Amino acid sequence: MKRINLYIMMACMGVSLIACKGNSNGQDTAVQDLGEEASGFFSQNSDALDYSKQKTKKKKPVCTGGLEVPARKQGSNEIILQRKGYTTSYNPTTKIPNWVAWHLTAAHTEGGNDRHENMFHEDMEVPQPRVTDDDYYNSGFDRGHMCPAGDNKWDRNVLRETFLFTNICPQVHRLNSGPWNDLEIACRRWAKKYGSIYIVCGPLLDNRQHRTIGRRRVVVPERFFKVVLAMDGKPKAIGFIYDNNGRNSEKMFSHATTVDEVERLTGIDFFPQLDDMIEDDVEAVRGYF
Repeated sequence: MKRINLYIMMACMGVSLIACKGNSNGQDTAVQDLGEEASGFFSQNSDALDYSKQKTKKKKPVCTGGLEVPARKQGSNEIILQRKGYTTSYNPTTKIPNWVAWHLTAAHTEGGNDRHENMFHEDMEVPQPRVTDDDYYNSGFDRGHMCPAGDNKWDRNVLRETFLFTNICPQVHRLNSGPWNDLEIACRRWAKKYGSIYIVCGPLLDNRQHRTIGRRRVVVPERFFKVVLAMDGKPKAIGFIYDNNGRNSEKMFSHATTVDEVERLTGIDFFPQLDDMIEDDVEAVRGYF
């Protein structure tokens, strides 16, 4: 079969996206110069898919949230918590989320609600033992947001929910305040550019045994991932991997990879509600903004 443009194929076949209404968030600050790569757009391989080699059509999961919500993993240890600003898969064994997903819109990248130091609090919707501030006290690790407070300043209660410990992981300060924060700022910029983006992030647990902190033995991840999908125009996606230490490059795109690679590392199926052809296309190629 000839290689043909994806959207011509979609027009001929009447293909449409399978999606549900998602979540929304916002707030931006001054963005540093991210270089020539960041000034462009999510670029895809110019070659269209060879549909003669298309994978067997996958069985789609039941739609239980927005386009950003990953597929449920069979036998996974998780408690799904639906917030107004995000969805989290909390792991009661590790005491950190498996993943956190949200739909960041341009309208929610602004807001007048400010954070303050005493906002962190335990999540009463999960069983004991529950993580508290005491677990992080003198641990040497920051209380690292997965869904950022900066994406949720558009509503006071939504902002407060980001400080629940079911949305928090132990992060090295130089990561939390440096490259990870830069990526969060860039995501707000991209949400404004494309109208909205879909984001999933969380910890990567590489070792058989993990360092823990606090009386409740909160697991410290070795790395973190983030995947981003934009649906404006031609769908495009990108993944990022950061080490949980102070040795990450300041160049954001040096941490970029494909969504397929992040799926391989995590075992998580991202953006499963996309049409199969679109999902296979955008996840196989590392995009750029």
